[in-house]
Amino acid sequence: MLGDRSFLESDVVTKFQQTSAYHVLVVAGLHVAALLVFILWLCRRLRLPLGAASFLALAVVAGYLLVVQDRPPILRAALMAAFYLIARPLFRRVDLLNTIALAALAVLVWKPSALTDPSFQLSFLAVGVIAGLALPWIERTSQPYRSGLAHLADLTRDATHSPRVTQFRIELRAVTNRFAAHLPAHLASHAGRILSLPIRAGLRLWDIVVLSLAIQLGMMPSLAQQFHRVALTGPISNIPAVILTGIIVPLGYVFLALTFVWHSAAVALSHLLSFCVAVLLGCVTWFSRLPRVSYRIPGPPVWLVIAFFSALILLASISRRETRRRGKRAIRRRLLPFATGPERIAAAILAALAILVVSYPFAPRLQRGKFEMTALDVGQGDSIFVAFPNGRTMLVDGGGLAGSEWFSGYRSGPDIGEEVVSPYLWSRGLKRLDVVALTHADHDHIDGLLAVLQNFRVGQLWVGRDQDKPEFKSLIAEAHALGIPVLHETAGARFNWGGTIGEVLWPQDWHAVSSASNADSLVMHIIDGDRKFLLTGDIEHDVESKLVAEDAPLGADVLKVPHHGSKTSSSEPFLEAVRPKLAVVSVGQYNPFGHPAPSVVERYERDGVRLLRTDRDGALTVITDGHQLSVRRFADSNCN
Repeated sequence: MLGDRSFLESDVVTKFQQTSAYHVLVVAGLHVAALLVFILWLCRRLRLPLGAASFLALAVVAGYLLVVQDRPPILRAALMAAFYLIARPLFRRVDLLNTIALAALAVLVWKPSALTDPSFQLSFLAVGVIAGLALPWIERTSQPYRSGLAHLADLTRDATHSPRVTQFRIELRAVTNRFAAHLPAHLASHAGRILSLPIRAGLRLWDIVVLSLAIQLGMMPSLAQQFHRVALTGPISNIPAVILTGIIVPLGYVFLALTFVWHSAAVALSHLLSFCVAVLLGCVTWFSRLPRVSYRIPGPPVWLVIAFFSALILLASISRRETRRRGKRAIRRRLLPFATGPERIAAAILAALAILVVSYPFAPRLQRGKFEMTALDVGQGDSIFVAFPNGRTMLVDGGGLAGSEWFSGYRSGPDIGEEVVSPYLWSRGLKRLDVVALTHADHDHIDGLLAVLQNFRVGQLWVGRDQDKPEFKSLIAEAHALGIPVLHETAGARFNWGGTIGEVLWPQDWHAVSSASNADSLVMHIIDGDRKFLLTGDIEHDVESKLVAEDAPLGADVLKVPHHGSKTSSSEPFLEAVRPKLAVVSVGQYNPFGHPAPSVVERYERDGVRLLRTDRDGALTVITDGHQLSVRRFADSNCN
């Protein structure tokens, strides 16, 4: 009621996102409309003048805005309400599209940067689609029949309706007369109201269906662009969500008012509200559990977004024009088909573009024929994206933040996999990863992988040693639930992907260990043409010494610095065996561990190794054609 979402559990929020019903959790137009209707009704009961009623309602809306703060959805709704209230005493008819445009202009004049705010875009897009598409469709389908139900017994009004609605009135009167003959005398006079009630409910349900379909269609590319999610059940799941929210919000205002004057009545109403909320959560949960109806995709390319909205505007323009024309022709008692030829063509184009949005049939943005290694900036953690010349892809670790854990349904911090790693992969146009590899089960390596497994189609999950740790068990359980094969990779395992050869150097076996340890890290050596890469996880001196003693193939042009550059790693014998030209350290800015250690940095500099750091340089990308190496830093788009 007041915009406080702190009590919402994280998994509940996810369910609303999966069903495209998240908008019901946002304080916006429905809340302002319910408040406005209540105040205007109260003013009418008190017989206040029109100007005084409008002023009082405007003051209440302004006070409500101050309480819930100026978030774009509620600010948009409040401004639209204000324009309506100002127009009422002037006896001016308010066009919804003009009101929306004025509200958007007012927000942008006050805060021009709001134009790039996703909340601003989605809020105004939703009401724009309602005004431009949904309302014209409603006016041409259910509205004539809803008008036809008014004054049903008055035969003289039949001529004011279209022939189809007139026929509807005649048939309904006949049914009413037969129905009234079987009712008791005290109910016979109400037969028309009794029969029209379910018809009115059905017409209102149709309105909600049209609104839901139009909103979901119109917002589809923006939701895919901003949230990378497609909810195929959205048009259906929103029907009970909107109906229940339409009940909960007005009752909520009544409940808040009763708490000041009648405590026992407020308690009784709270039980009804709790039941409605439970039904809402039950519906959303049921839809969220349906298989393969909600999935994640990369954001559509810019040209597709432009084409989609151009087709949407074209369809809305044609629909509004046809609605106005039919309103005039209905007076001449002429019948027209629901959709004209231009409308069908525009709708077909829009449907084809919508299919492109929800399916994303475009190839990933990779440099074919080249090998790429990108160390993502995940703070104090590791996550490395690897693309092979033949188009295969691998993600090594998923990052994570210490202290960001689940507790009693709430997540105590950001999900690096959902908020950093996945958006990067989507920005590359990826829907699938051939391999996700976990070096070891420390938080800063494993936490982000759960979201990655859920957001992408993963071919295989590679792990080293089994670890008796809840995070590791949860990851393995999720992989099994999603049908992802789990492979234990140990020293000696090799792969050849399009001529690029990879070999696992560590661990030596995959026996289970009682707890996560840096010594269990998966170490991989990759050769592409003349260039070599060494990915080391968090190994420290003891493993480095064993690898050197066993004469493992450590030589590499590019080294992922072990254990974030801690002083317990990057020993001199190890660096002498690797002899890197370029070293990449994944580290968080101002991290409490002092990584990378000054002594380690000095060691790399003394050996003439170019050391790059994600805390200063951002994401780091190294690309090779098998001969030349190029480096790109996110901090500057220059290639060296």
